[in-house]
Amino acid sequence: MFVDGGPVPDAPPAQGMSAPSAERLTVAIDADPRSAAAQDLVGDVRAVTPPAGVVTLVGGETATLVDSLDAVSDRLPLAAGLIVLTTLVILFLFTGSIVQPVRAVISNVLTFGATLGLLVLVFQEGYGSSLLGFTPIPLDMAMIVLLFCIVFGLSTDYEVFMMSRIKERHDAGASVEESTIYGLTHTGRIVTVAAALIAIVFFSFLTSQVSFLQLFGLGAGLAILIDATLVRGVLVPASMRLLGRWSWYAPKALKRVHGRVGLREA
Repeated sequence: MFVDGGPVPDAPPAQGMSAPSAERLTVAIDADPRSAAAQDLVGDVRAVTPPAGVVTLVGGETATLVDSLDAVSDRLPLAAGLIVLTTLVILFLFTGSIVQPVRAVISNVLTFGATLGLLVLVFQEGYGSSLLGFTPIPLDMAMIVLLFCIVFGLSTDYEVFMMSRIKERHDAGASVEESTIYGLTHTGRIVTVAAALIAIVFFSFLTSQVSFLQLFGLGAGLAILIDATLVRGVLVPASMRLLGRWSWYAPKALKRVHGRVGLREA
């Protein structure tokens, strides 16, 4: 047994740690296995050059977490790019504008960012942890990816609800301000009620004693409420007002494309 790099005298021999062709070493630290310090230690251990002819394998809870994060982050840019690209294309085909899809994606990112910040405060910094009954730990990367997909999908869904009414009024000749007001007043109630119902379902996950489910329930519920209130009720009309007639801008070539293959309600 070694402590701080030095042998411990008279330490009892560990059982089951040796074999004719292998040797098992256990490294223990005081830090939480999911903490940044523990993850850095895994990197330090793996960086040690083994003796010639020796293959080293690093396992354990922290090593599994590090490998999971690497596996997720390796494909994360591709997945996020596909989601964003698909959203941009579909919203362009629906609205005929290149500005509206970009605005929608930015709104979705802001919703996810605000949600992620609140989750860090609760689950990582520990605000409210005693009320929910869990020990603060770093956020689970797999759950963050799942929340990103759900938030983006639901936000885009609400975006289509509202933009369909705004575009309907705008195509009838109304100004940007008038069409925006029309869209908000004709979809505000249904979006708010739908968001509240879905949020209640997700918040029910907080009654679980499993932190993984609590994280999912609180994150999804908060994201839906933030999107249905602050984003749809404040940011969207404000951005439409600031952009004015540029809200519906598209190059002539893309306008022709939309005229041929654009998505319409009728």
